Amino acid sequence: MTEFIARVGTAEGAVVLERHRSATADSLRRELEARGLHVFQVNAARGRLRIPMFRRERLSSLDFLVFNQQLATLLRAGIPVLQSLELLQRSQTSAYFREVLSRVLDDVKSGVALSDSFAAQAGLFPRLYSATLLAGERSGDLVAVLDRYITYQQMMEAVRRRVTTALTYPAVLLALAFGLVIVLMTYVIPRFAEFYIGFAGELPWATEVVMGLANGLRHNLVFIAPSLLIAVVALRRWMRTDSGRLFVDKVQLKIPFIGKIFHFFSLSQFVRSLATLIAGGTPLVNALEVATSTVTNMAICTPLGRVAPRVREGQALWSSLKATGLFPDLSLAMVQVGEATGALEGMLFNVSRFYDESIEVRLGQVVSLIEPLVLVLMGGIIAGLLMSIYLPMFTMLQKAQ
Repeated sequence: MTEFIARVGTAEGAVVLERHRSATADSLRRELEARGLHVFQVNAARGRLRIPMFRRERLSSLDFLVFNQQLATLLRAGIPVLQSLELLQRSQTSAYFREVLSRVLDDVKSGVALSDSFAAQAGLFPRLYSATLLAGERSGDLVAVLDRYITYQQMMEAVRRRVTTALTYPAVLLALAFGLVIVLMTYVIPRFAEFYIGFAGELPWATEVVMGLANGLRHNLVFIAPSLLIAVVALRRWMRTDSGRLFVDKVQLKIPFIGKIFHFFSLSQFVRSLATLIAGGTPLVNALEVATSTVTNMAICTPLGRVAPRVREGQALWSSLKATGLFPDLSLAMVQVGEATGALEGMLFNVSRFYDESIEVRLGQVVSLIEPLVLVLMGGIIAGLLMSIYLPMFTMLQKAQ
């Protein structure tokens, strides 16, 4: 069975895209026509493009942000959606993004709504984006909705950039120290081992252990390197599964000092997405479902998925959020006030700013702690290796004296 995307016209006069599985395109066409649908086109579903070295082609977040800014500018100038898309599709420097936009353009030319066209692109675009476009189409003010989404993109990119920048220096320190340990173990220490072969006395136990590890690493490097590569590839494949992602996300949240940053970042994603959707006119329950899907941490996303059903049953938003056990009391109180006063949208934006400020404070604390810890830890390891190698020399000098 093959997966197809069919562009069909309904009895109400709407043109929609639907995914179906069938043996052939002709059999699917006959099946849809038998249901009273007018079939415009049936194409095999296309997934993401692949490139070598196990990397998956994906859209650059910066390219996507610039695209939305340009699209909002063109629409604000009065240029129709179809013409705006044609201009932007030709101007893209990324061949992959150009191909994706050409598929969107084909859909829009066939009468498919802009939001449905982006939603049909095999999960390449966030659900939040499609939901935002749908709210803009229903309200008739697509430009204003796009402007809100652009603001959301800019804020999330700023938070992501701050996190990455703060953790880059400790990561570089760890990488350099690890590289130095590898050089010592594979090149420097084996040279000393050759020198100590003719040593008359018994070597200290620390020296023997380090020299044994170095010799084992050096002689088995041909087997160790491919094994590590296979292990890394297998680990990456496992991490792409639901169970692997859930395990990694849970571990992230339990890391001392850093876990709270991941926690607040996920809550910031959820709350800011929810505020953006509500500001665009999306109903609360639908907004909760879409906002939950924007959270990248599965350990946070799973309990958040139970909020929308509670709200649909009539429970207040703040109490539904409280039942997850994820939100601080202060943010819950702010949401409660927003619901009571009818200013939920503005209060949610304030809550997201609260999380952003908490992330910045935590980042400063983590960086101030990690840098000295990394220096002390790796300095101790390297000093221990060097001391174990020079210890026999000190012993010889003492005996000589």
